[in-house]
Amino acid sequence: MDLLSLLYAFLLFTPALAIWPRPRNLTTGSTPLRLSSSFAIKLSGISQVPQDLTDAIQRTTTFLKTDKLQALVPDRGASSSSTVKSAGTLQSLTVKLSQSSGSVKSISADATAGLGVANESYTLQIPASGGTATLTASSALGLFRGLTTFGQLWYDLDGTTYLLNAPIQITDSPSYPYRGFMLDTSRNYFPVDDIKRTLDAMSWVKINHFHWHVVDSQSFPLVVPGFEELSQKGAYSSSEVYTPDNIKDIVAYAAARGIDIMIEVDTPGHTAVISKSHPEHVACPEATPWSSFANEPPAGQLRLTSSATTQFTVNLFKAVSSMFPSKLLSTGGDELNTNCYSKDAQTQQDLKSQGKTLEQALDTFTQATHSALRTAGKTPVVWEGAPQSYQAVRLTLTSSIEMALEHTVKLGNDTVVLVWISSDHVAAVAQKGFRLIHAASDFFYLDCGGGGWVGDNINGNSWCDPFKTWQKSYSFNPTAGLTSAQAKLVVGGQQLLWTEQSGPSNLDSIAWPRAASSAELFWSGPGGDVRTALPRLHDVAYRFIQRGVKAIPLQPRWRLRVLLAVRDGVFRYTGVLLNWEILGFWMKGLAIAGVGLGSLLAYVRIFRNR
Repeated sequence: MDLLSLLYAFLLFTPALAIWPRPRNLTTGSTPLRLSSSFAIKLSGISQVPQDLTDAIQRTTTFLKTDKLQALVPDRGASSSSTVKSAGTLQSLTVKLSQSSGSVKSISADATAGLGVANESYTLQIPASGGTATLTASSALGLFRGLTTFGQLWYDLDGTTYLLNAPIQITDSPSYPYRGFMLDTSRNYFPVDDIKRTLDAMSWVKINHFHWHVVDSQSFPLVVPGFEELSQKGAYSSSEVYTPDNIKDIVAYAAARGIDIMIEVDTPGHTAVISKSHPEHVACPEATPWSSFANEPPAGQLRLTSSATTQFTVNLFKAVSSMFPSKLLSTGGDELNTNCYSKDAQTQQDLKSQGKTLEQALDTFTQATHSALRTAGKTPVVWEGAPQSYQAVRLTLTSSIEMALEHTVKLGNDTVVLVWISSDHVAAVAQKGFRLIHAASDFFYLDCGGGGWVGDNINGNSWCDPFKTWQKSYSFNPTAGLTSAQAKLVVGGQQLLWTEQSGPSNLDSIAWPRAASSAELFWSGPGGDVRTALPRLHDVAYRFIQRGVKAIPLQPRWRLRVLLAVRDGVFRYTGVLLNWEILGFWMKGLAIAGVGLGSLLAYVRIFRNR
């Protein structure tokens, strides 16, 4: 097939919309539609409408008016002006339940009901004739996911909100029940407004779990009723805390956006800051050299051999459990330094008097804390361990033990394991029969590539180099190397931001739009093409910016303009060839930009009818 025939063949393909994550089933046409100036979203047949559903409808209505996102083409849609002006109008969107009862739980209740309990599926129909579109789901949460998709379909041209692809038919549901984003607020503090903005961004790409690593060795900003001394002595300042009222506010804000908050209080390691208020419970607090006692400074971990310390931790977990409605709660369990305990006189005395090994003492401690969680209706979540051959990479991990793989602790069958050190460990966790969440540093760590931060090695790199691009996480296969039975243990995955070198000033730019890549991976499933995903992810970034999230560019605008110019310079949205003589010119431009014929054809297909 010659080049002209090949290009023409691609013109016949159905144009893509910039929906993120991509729906399970999507069909489109080529009819333009405008939103009517009196457009309204109407509820039908739902008795006792939950307030958070009403609020979600209002937010969607507002975004349709305020996004003002122009089409990502060189003329920003101007060449479609006459088509848009003469297009039919969509007067309304009817939102209704698929079942006949008409009663519905709130979005918040669905979001916090438990892992995979709520139904997030929805169906969206937009007719080419305009009039009324229909959104149907069996739950408020499903309706909310559909509203999120509906808001991504539209562009602005001189004050007119339009699309070019009606009729649109979408049937959608997630591949995995857990789609997460983790934020560490211990290394550096993040104000409540930053957390809320992050929750907003998560909801726009259907991320449904906020893994909140709220405390660590560096600071304890969580104000826990009955344990206020921990934050009084352990927070960076009295203003850099999360009060119980803050927590209620954040939990409610997240739940109304379809997000469950999994809180993490990492124990028994990563607890040096507790020594500020309870020195009796912490071994080797701020011991030096820190590299002999911890994976990063400051050193210090709970004296897990002490019955008093175990009871203190149990009571702490009971108090924290009451602050968060989620059924999931992480007790951490990673990077426990054995040298610290070997040098701690009280720990050694306790082990001798109890006739236990350190592993046995760890098991006793874990059984007590996890039992307390189960009594409170929680499912324990832990970090996985690492073979000793890999641990050497992580500084002093040769002298540490981890929760799921490198110990004799009897974890309950209900335990969920976060696989973090390497994706190579997924099969080992699955072989033990645990449900697992993908969080591997070699794919999903957003902080990798920032260089060493301790300050005493001018050539130092971060331990998890290199930088993890969005393409890297997008390429991940959640079931690689697993049997069909083991694949069922995968409940989802997340991207993670450890904040040794991040704070409020760069939160958005570190996270977005990269974190959206795993949102699509775990909603739509693996196998997505990075070439066709790229223009849609550009749209995500630009729409985020319009909504106040400072997402960073994925490419220089020059390269984007060269790619988009294929459409404006060679083809109209109708698919009619404009000028074959300039094809050679554009091919040369694409060659300069480093784009091959395969990419050219992909972009022709993507941007046709935009």
